[in-house]
Amino acid sequence: QVQLVESGGGLVQAGGSLRLSCAPSGSIFRLDDMAWYRQAPGKQRELVASVTGGGTTNYVDSVKGRFAISRDNVKNTVYLQMNSLKPEDTAVYYCKANIRHSYYSTWQYYWGQGTQVTVSS
Repeated sequence: QVQLVESGGGLVQAGGSLRLSCAPSGSIFRLDDMAWYRQAPGKQRELVASVTGGGTTNYVDSVKGRFAISRDNVKNTVYLQMNSLKPEDTAVYYCKANIRHSYYSTWQYYWGQGTQVTVSS
């Protein structure tokens, strides 16, 4: 069973920076598109940023110019560099990845357990 392990959340003042990381635990066969979502209290989960297997990135308008998603294909890790953080960025951030566990398995999306990001004003 594949699990996505996230790290890097925490408490930061407005204007500060955090870097989130996410990687599957254990070995996998292939890793395709990866993404970061977030969910604030009382709100729906929203896509923050995504990166395809080929490296094409996409961002929600509210984080463009402040956040950067990247991936390390050797470490099978996706990162979310968050700069100029605002109180409205406060949320639980979730990693999502399209993974093929083994040669014989099909592609399947997995979610991380979430990491809390809190931005104080």
